[in-house]
Amino acid sequence: MESTNNARWRIGDSFEAEIEKVAHGGHFIVRHEGAVFFVRHAIPGERARVVVSATGSSFNRADVVEVLEPSPDRVQSPCKFSHPAGCGGCDFQHISMNRQRQLKSDVITEQFARIAKIDVHIEVEEVSAPLHWRTRSIATTDGLGQLGFYGNRSHCVIPVDDCLIMLKEMNMPELASRTWSADVRIEIATSNTNERNIALAPVRGEGKARLTEGGQILHEKAGEKTLDVSQGSFWQSNTHAPAILTSAVLDFAQLRSGDQVLDLYGGVGLFTSVIVDIIGTSGRVDLIEASKSATADAIRNFANNPNVKIISGDVAQHLPRITSADVVILDPPREGAGKAVISEILRLKPRTVVYVACDPAALARDTGYFLEKSYSLTALRGFDLFPMTHHIECVAQFSPTNVILGSQD
Repeated sequence: MESTNNARWRIGDSFEAEIEKVAHGGHFIVRHEGAVFFVRHAIPGERARVVVSATGSSFNRADVVEVLEPSPDRVQSPCKFSHPAGCGGCDFQHISMNRQRQLKSDVITEQFARIAKIDVHIEVEEVSAPLHWRTRSIATTDGLGQLGFYGNRSHCVIPVDDCLIMLKEMNMPELASRTWSADVRIEIATSNTNERNIALAPVRGEGKARLTEGGQILHEKAGEKTLDVSQGSFWQSNTHAPAILTSAVLDFAQLRSGDQVLDLYGGVGLFTSVIVDIIGTSGRVDLIEASKSATADAIRNFANNPNVKIISGDVAQHLPRITSADVVILDPPREGAGKAVISEILRLKPRTVVYVACDPAALARDTGYFLEKSYSLTALRGFDLFPMTHHIECVAQFSPTNVILGSQD
């Protein structure tokens, strides 16, 4: 086993090194004198001077401070706050857009090979412009009331006067010019019907967000429907995500009239909104969601659909009470669904499972649980819903067959 040789390294030490491959989480691997480093602001193939920012028992962390041999994919970051001592949000701004998506594809391949022990190669698809795509954002004020975002792996707030990935309609420059209270979290949201709301919450503790501007409910158009989305409910952050994801989910689900569908972690009902018309009045949707805010929205959103049942509570607790499902759609939180939930889904023997995932490592782990139950990964797509960051969205299809990946009809 390679020694990490970490004892000799101290924060602030620097050295020259060759940047290896991308790692899950937006870092890049460097091996130097027997130690492993996760490095930020790098690109594979570059030679750079890095400075140690943290040490650990199995690996260290570092930042590029000088690029000695730059990659042809290195570009000037459009945001002046995107640098090692700056905002910790957009960790890929120094990389060309094509290479960003290639690196994300590499991460998906690596995670599935390492965790699920299967070989997948997909091209992460472009979804939106690299800037001005974000509809939801959480900013924080420092001790002086200046608006900003946390630095990388830090509780230090970096004041900013703009955020280039936020939609212009969110008007971050105006918000940054205001006088705010110190040490508060500021939740900003805008809808595709040109509404905006702002809520404040304490940075520490369990205090709930308090609405200070706009309506408690925003209205989001999703296809032919308009959905209520309360301030405390989840909604996709990329302005193009609802249309892209519903299209991908429908393509993989191959719904039929009369189907019984489970919409797990269903939120306010984005996927249910496109399902109900296809399955018709003879079909049924059971939407399960833990957020009381989201299920209250969903109840209003589907008040005129008697074949939609909204269940408020933990998916793992309610799923054992379900007796049948033709198709299951799940969009779990970042940590994934887990073995118990996957087992309960497959107890129902659905003909298709469509899994929407925001973390390829969690998806790869859960794919292993599907494989254990003789469900194959039959299709997979990746979407660049978070340009300028390392984050990736995937949509996967699982079927009770041994069909080879990508060979669906």
